[in-house]
Amino acid sequence: MSQPTRIAMWSGPRNISTAMMRSFEARGDCEVVDEPFYAAYLAASGAEHPLRDAVLASQATEPAAVVDGLGRPLADGRTLQYQKQMAHHMVFAIDEAWLGTVRHAFLVRDPAAMIASYLTMRTSVVADDLGLARQREIYESVVARTGQTPPVVDAADVLRDPPAVLAELCTSLDVAYSPAMQAWPPGRRPSDGVWAPHWYAAVERSTGFAPYVEREAKLPPAALRVLADCEPDYRFFFDRRIGA
Repeated sequence: MSQPTRIAMWSGPRNISTAMMRSFEARGDCEVVDEPFYAAYLAASGAEHPLRDAVLASQATEPAAVVDGLGRPLADGRTLQYQKQMAHHMVFAIDEAWLGTVRHAFLVRDPAAMIASYLTMRTSVVADDLGLARQREIYESVVARTGQTPPVVDAADVLRDPPAVLAELCTSLDVAYSPAMQAWPPGRRPSDGVWAPHWYAAVERSTGFAPYVEREAKLPPAALRVLADCEPDYRFFFDRRIGA
């Protein structure tokens, strides 16, 4: 029996990461895993997040146990695993051997838009909350470990042309593209993390990728300093994105 293909999609908060998870789940051959290191991050960092106690109770809190869980056999009929990974959760050393067992991709978004969206849900933000610097570290570790260049997708590009960007992403990951990835039924999923009631209202209403709308992000002075910290790492990814 052939081994399943496992994809780790590294993202940050207030991106289209949950919509991308919906997209892969809609294929029918894919099992998705929602932010598997969230509880481990909360336990290691002590960060106060909404539904913290529920998250801690819902997942393994030791990184090694999370890695073991990610390698479990998939459900019948599933040949693909999609891991929605949050780079900022990785406040501990990443298992280098595990990095070599999965295929990696990176999802980024203009940090000004990320910050503006983040501040609608939280009262403050720092650069580490967005995880772009950690994303870059993980990217460079993957390149060093595997000798391969993982694909990078920008959220704005996905929203402008989902079929084209998803098809190119799948090709880069050596996975067959499925048109089913463009749409999904609304509602919550058993695969959603216990944090869904706080964070997923918009995606629960969605039936596909929303059309791209360019908006000017108006940020307070403190957030502008965060933006300046994030811009170099975002530019690193933007210059490497699919379609660049």
